[in-house]
Amino acid sequence: MKYDFIVVGHGLAGAILAYTLRQQGQEVLVIDEPKADSASKVAAGLVNPVAGKRFAKTWLADAFIPAADAFYSELEAYFGQQLYFHKPIYKIFSSIEEQNTWMAKSAGDGWNEFILGTYTQSINQPAVQDPFGGVLIGRGGYLQVAEMLRLLTEELLAQGLLLPERFEMAQLQLTAQDVKYKNFVARQLVFCEGYQVINNPYFSWLPIQPTKGEVLELEVQNFAPECIYNKAVYVVPVGAGRFKVGATYNWRKPDEQPTPEGRQELTERFSQITSQPFSLVNHLAGIRPAVRDRHPLAGRHPAHAQLHVFNGMGSKGVLMAPYLAQHFAAALISGSEVMPEVNISRYFSLYYD
Repeated sequence: MKYDFIVVGHGLAGAILAYTLRQQGQEVLVIDEPKADSASKVAAGLVNPVAGKRFAKTWLADAFIPAADAFYSELEAYFGQQLYFHKPIYKIFSSIEEQNTWMAKSAGDGWNEFILGTYTQSINQPAVQDPFGGVLIGRGGYLQVAEMLRLLTEELLAQGLLLPERFEMAQLQLTAQDVKYKNFVARQLVFCEGYQVINNPYFSWLPIQPTKGEVLELEVQNFAPECIYNKAVYVVPVGAGRFKVGATYNWRKPDEQPTPEGRQELTERFSQITSQPFSLVNHLAGIRPAVRDRHPLAGRHPAHAQLHVFNGMGSKGVLMAPYLAQHFAAALISGSEVMPEVNISRYFSLYYD
């Protein structure tokens, strides 16, 4: 069997790239070992145009958000099912100092599209603890990542375009014109393995930092689901009185085991947002592929033109992947240059050292 592309990995990045390539008429084979606790399936799927304690507008938010809106709308129409939920994000100020930081930052240009309101005192929602107020951010929301991956996986299986197995590097052969894997041949191969790229002999030189994240799913009484809440943790409504609360960041011990310490950290931070009683439904952990400069990794291997990587989106894959997959697919098909901010060429010195 001959294909245009083999895509290794069907987490968020690989799934969106494979779908994008197929929509552009490319023949794609996906190889992915089914895994219940991948970072993509654990994630709450948050889209947030404003990041961090310093209230920085997310990098390329003006491009990423319209692309994400369009992509997920297209997927919803394709599958006849809602997957992306637009929700404002109420970022709660933790102090007067944080309130002042925001007031100074919001005086600049470029914010009006994203800010629905600023509150210097509590919005007086009975279940929400916000004595210093907060800022209501628009253009946010969340994606049902696990459900999206399930739908795309079932479609690939039905069409015979998915090998549900571990990729065996020893079976990969490179020729002058293409790649061969077992009985399959493709012009090009793209690795979308998440943090597992650290074990890939062709791309292990990339500066990926595996970062563990733990997430709780809680059932909360009398807590409004109208928005996503953010104060040290995010609180994302997922229906039926349940919320995902996360996430921790642990690069010292990046395994996929939930811990008592992670549970305690998340429940304590959640209790700073609301005093409502809650019960634990689930406790999950996954490993994100974080990058030193916080920008994703996309591009061609410096010595093997048939091999590529699409990776490193950390906790912002839902926001970044649609735009970057469209951009990278164009580069793969036409040979155009990958934008320098994400191009792995910025790290070629690590390969040659």
